[in-house]
Amino acid sequence: MPLKKITISSDHAGFSLKQTLVESAIELGFSVEDLGVSSDEIAVDYPDYGVKAVKSVLAGDVSLAVILCGTGIGMSIMANRFPEIRAAICHSEFEAEVARKHNNANILCLGGRVIGTEIAKRCLKAFLTTDFEGGRHQRRLDKINQLSPTHTHKT
Repeated sequence: MPLKKITISSDHAGFSLKQTLVESAIELGFSVEDLGVSSDEIAVDYPDYGVKAVKSVLAGDVSLAVILCGTGIGMSIMANRFPEIRAAICHSEFEAEVARKHNNANILCLGGRVIGTEIAKRCLKAFLTTDFEGGRHQRRLDKINQLSPTHTHKT
């Protein structure tokens, strides 16, 4: 069975946590494409790196991605500009699990400056190993999708 592949990217503020999460995802049996940044020495603009992961999901290269910045807020705002993206900022394992189960989130957003390493690893595991439940949750996602004038999403 081939490895499931994810992409991960961060700005400088999420770099250190990103490095840890790459290792954690590999330990969970995932292949990881790291889309940058490659250090925390130079400040960069988070949209430039987050959009790389968004594009990998939109292109169908991966079904799930992880993006990090200082708080996760900027990355989640940027990612949710795209109609087919459901990016969830999570601070707990429970939020990450429910983001997948109930919201079919396809991008996990984390803040390198606001979440501890162990909690982030548990969030990652919950996000990557939980499936969407469908049912009543699909009905709710369909209603959200209808709010967009450029509705093209297929969940």
